[in-house]
Amino acid sequence: MIQDKIITRETLVSICEAFKAKGATIGFTSGAFDILHAGHVDYLEQAKTLCDKLIVGLNSDDSIKRYKGSNLPIISESHRQKTIAALDSVDFVFLFEERRNGRNIELLKPDFYFKAGDYDQSQLTSREIVESYGGKVKIISIKENISTTEIVNRITSNGKTEDTFVEEQKKTVHLKIKPDKSSPAIFLDRDGTINREIGYLSDSGEFELLPHALEGMKKFQDMGYRLVIVTNQAGIGLGYFTKQDFYQVNKKMLTEVSGAGILIDKIYFCPHSKAENCPCRKPETGLILRAEEELNIDLKNSFFIGDSPWDIETGARANMGTIFIKNNRIQPEQYESRPDFVAEDLLDAANYILELERVIEN
Repeated sequence: MIQDKIITRETLVSICEAFKAKGATIGFTSGAFDILHAGHVDYLEQAKTLCDKLIVGLNSDDSIKRYKGSNLPIISESHRQKTIAALDSVDFVFLFEERRNGRNIELLKPDFYFKAGDYDQSQLTSREIVESYGGKVKIISIKENISTTEIVNRITSNGKTEDTFVEEQKKTVHLKIKPDKSSPAIFLDRDGTINREIGYLSDSGEFELLPHALEGMKKFQDMGYRLVIVTNQAGIGLGYFTKQDFYQVNKKMLTEVSGAGILIDKIYFCPHSKAENCPCRKPETGLILRAEEELNIDLKNSFFIGDSPWDIETGARANMGTIFIKNNRIQPEQYESRPDFVAEDLLDAANYILELERVIEN
């Protein structure tokens, strides 16, 4: 019976222990599985061939709304549970509230944790938990390349083909419409945080990424954070260089980060000097609030990362977490606003946020 497969996570703990005692292997995967399609079915069938019992964790309606926006899911959790349970490849289904799978894995201790796609196992947030008790992560390649998001977009667009993007400023692409999904973001200073600090950087030939900048930004993106750059560029207002110079440096940066599979949502900058008292100049929060509105950012769960006291002050004023990147010019303890964490580089910052999420979810 389908209903017999739908069970609570707590009950599954003892069931898994009983199956393991008999020598059976347990496989586990999870997802929203909103609008079940052939890609989902193929993935679950492949997973089932690698284990004796396959368990599927289903994100609850509330958790999906928190992390993907109030307009989702399309299908309610009760219906999604029945649909997944109806598949022969699935042995048990349960609902969970957390964003990530750390708690599920710690409780169930599956022999195999399945993920779909082309993930690098080193980037999976739960890999260390799985391996701590002797389990294995298994990556299953996608045979049916179908996107739930594309299906929803095709339905809601009703055949319309209007382009939702606009190109401006040296190939920088921005959205015409606000994204439906409210997501947390990593707000990044540019000079001294992503690239080497050079006073009034205006020559793209002098742009140089800092060590581990790409790895850190990729990890933020893999964790589900959007990337937004907020930078003071007083050199424009002072006449040291032009906006076109600034755009050329950004173009070099975007070329390098996109080559690593990293997407920057938007770059916000203030061209004014300190004397102009501009509300968009850090540590004022004008640009943060603009990004919140334009990009539908969840500020409460966002972070500001930078290498100056005004970066930390900006994040604090916007009620975000703050991370200071170490440098030889400034000591964070010398200033009134203290960061939540002092990082060696962006990868160190990403590891800190990942550990923080694990603590919160557990």
